[in-house]
Amino acid sequence: MTVLDMVAKEFQIKPKDLLKESLRTYLEKKLARIEADIFLLAKKYGVRDVFQLDSKIKEGLLSEKDSYDDYFAFDNLEAERDKIKKFLEKIG
Repeated sequence: MTVLDMVAKEFQIKPKDLLKESLRTYLEKKLARIEADIFLLAKKYGVRDVFQLDSKIKEGLLSEKDSYDDYFAFDNLEAERDKIKKFLEKIG
């Protein structure tokens, strides 16, 4: 008997449902951390998203050199956030 089966039995839930809820909880927790990181970057540069950050850099309002690492981190965080949201939609 696996740990999943033991926990499911202990809490009287189907293993499939326990696995689904566990996955949902994991993704929601990961999403919350990512959104917090996005919020901090957005606040740091006074923007809503990576596109606004890019615009400020192109307009010369921000130094490309100083914001280079944050730009790519911001972009990656937004992409990861979108992936997680799609997975959460599929879970239902």
